[in-house]
Amino acid sequence: MTATAPQTRFNVGGVWLQQPFKIRRLGHFGFNVVNMDECVRFYTDLLGYRISDTIDFSERAQSPEQLAGLGDPRGYFLRYGTDHHAFVLFNKRVREALDAHRRFAPGVTVNQITWQVGSLGEIGRAIRWFGERGVEIQRSGRDMPGSNWHTYVYDPDGHTNELYYGIEQIGWDGYSKPRAMYDRGFREPPPLPQMSEEAEVQEALARGIDLHSGYRYVERLPATYDVDGILLPRPFKIVRQGPVNLFVQDVQRAQDWYRDTLGFLFTEEVTWRGHRCVFMRNNTEHHSLGLFPIALREELGLSPHTTTMSFGLQLGSYQQLRDAVRFLREHGVRVLDTIPPELYPGIDYAAHVLDPDGHCLQLYYYMEQIGWDGRPRPAHLRRHVTPGEWPEALEPLSDTYQGEPFLGPWG
Repeated sequence: MTATAPQTRFNVGGVWLQQPFKIRRLGHFGFNVVNMDECVRFYTDLLGYRISDTIDFSERAQSPEQLAGLGDPRGYFLRYGTDHHAFVLFNKRVREALDAHRRFAPGVTVNQITWQVGSLGEIGRAIRWFGERGVEIQRSGRDMPGSNWHTYVYDPDGHTNELYYGIEQIGWDGYSKPRAMYDRGFREPPPLPQMSEEAEVQEALARGIDLHSGYRYVERLPATYDVDGILLPRPFKIVRQGPVNLFVQDVQRAQDWYRDTLGFLFTEEVTWRGHRCVFMRNNTEHHSLGLFPIALREELGLSPHTTTMSFGLQLGSYQQLRDAVRFLREHGVRVLDTIPPELYPGIDYAAHVLDPDGHCLQLYYYMEQIGWDGRPRPAHLRRHVTPGEWPEALEPLSDTYQGEPFLGPWG
C-alpha cells in the first residue's frame, strides 16, 4: 500500500483546520444588471433593501464617451440590517466597458459572493496561502465604502468569491461612514496589525470630521403593513441571505474547489432527472451553496443569460412568506412554479420570483439546521410540500426558527 502524505493543517484560533481561515457565514452578494433603474426600484421599494452608499464608476472612465449611453454609472450598496451592505447592484454594461482585463466570464452576472471569516489575521494568512497554492487572486486590501478587509479569488467557472473580515456597521441613526474617512482604504494587502475600528472613529473625531456627514437612506413607501406588531412598508422583512445556487460546467470540479480552497462542508446531493446536484455549507445551515449542472438551466425555464440558478432570501416567518408572495404578485412580479422542491432540500416552503433582469430569487422562512454530528435530516422525515399550496399555518419542526437570528429592529 502506498502511504499518503499527511496534509498540512493550520492553527486557526487554536483549532487545527485544513485551511488557514474559517468561513462563518455568507456576508454579501451582488448582481451586474442591465435594467439598472428597474432593479434598484425592485430591490428597494419591493424587497425592502435600503441604499447605504453609491459609487460612481464614471470616475474610472478614460473619457466621458467610454460610458456614453450605457445608463446609470453608479453602483448601489444595499442593506437589510446593520451590515453596511448585504447586496450590491452594478451596471453590467458599465462594468464590462471598464473591464480592460476581461475578468468577467461569459454568463457570470454575479459581481461578488462574499464570505465572512473570523479575523483580519485569517485574511492575511489566506492571501499568502492562495499565493502558495497558485490560486489566482483578483485583488486584496480594504474597500471603501464598507470598510471590509478582503481578498478576491475566482472559482473554476469564473464566479468571484470574496473572503472578508469586518464590515462597517450602520446604527440606529442610519448614517454610513463619511467619505472623509475613506483614507483608511487599502489597494494592497495591508501590513498587520492594524488599528481597530473604534480607534479609527476616535481619530476621525480628533480631526474634526462630522460623523453624520455620510449617506442616509429615506424610505419612499409609507409604512402601512402591520407585521406582527411593527408598521412596515411591506408585509415582510428579509432577515437573512443565502443560499447561493450556481449553474456550473462540472459539478464535481466545483465541489472539489469549494471544499479544498474555501473549506466548505458537504451536506448532501440529489439526482433529479439524471442531474447530480450538490449542497454545501459553512455553518449550521443545511446549505449556503448549491451547485447545479448548467444543462439543468433550460429544463427549469431559467434565464440563459446568467449562471445564477437562484439567490436565497430568508423572511421572518412563514406568515411573512405567504404575505410576500401575495404582495409581489400584486406588484406585477413574476412568481415561478418550475422549481421542484427536490432541488432545495433543507427548505420546505419557498417561492421563486424574478427580478427585472431575470435573476431568480428564492424566498423562504425555514432552513434545516445541521447539528453536532454533521448529518442532515433524512429525506423521509422532511415535511412534504406541494408547490403552489400554502396552508394557513404549519406544525413546527424540531429546528423551526432555529439558526442565525436577525439582530436589531425590523424597521
